[in-house]
Amino acid sequence: MKLFVDKKEIKLEFANTFLKRLKGFMGKKNIKTALRFKTKSIHTFFMKEPIDLLLTTKDNKILYIYKNFSPNKILIKKDTYYIYELPNNFLKNTSLNSKIKIIKK
Repeated sequence: MKLFVDKKEIKLEFANTFLKRLKGFMGKKNIKTALRFKTKSIHTFFMKEPIDLLLTTKDNKILYIYKNFSPNKILIKKDTYYIYELPNNFLKNTSLNSKIKIIKK
């Protein structure tokens, strides 16, 4: 899968099993892919570096943008459907209420 944000593309993986949701990017350095979680909350405990986050509706309309989100934090937003974890500094010109695209490749 490919995720398109700000006219940039990145490989997208779904955190769709218990183990994938539990592990996420924990312990990883030099993150090069994106992860999608179907959830309203995440934590960044045991992560090695900050990440960028997109929180969206079910149809991928962007509700919240977090750049440079630090390790060892918890984020809860009850009105979100998906949370996308992206490499730090990936989001540059992203705006609220825009939509992201996912393409199967």
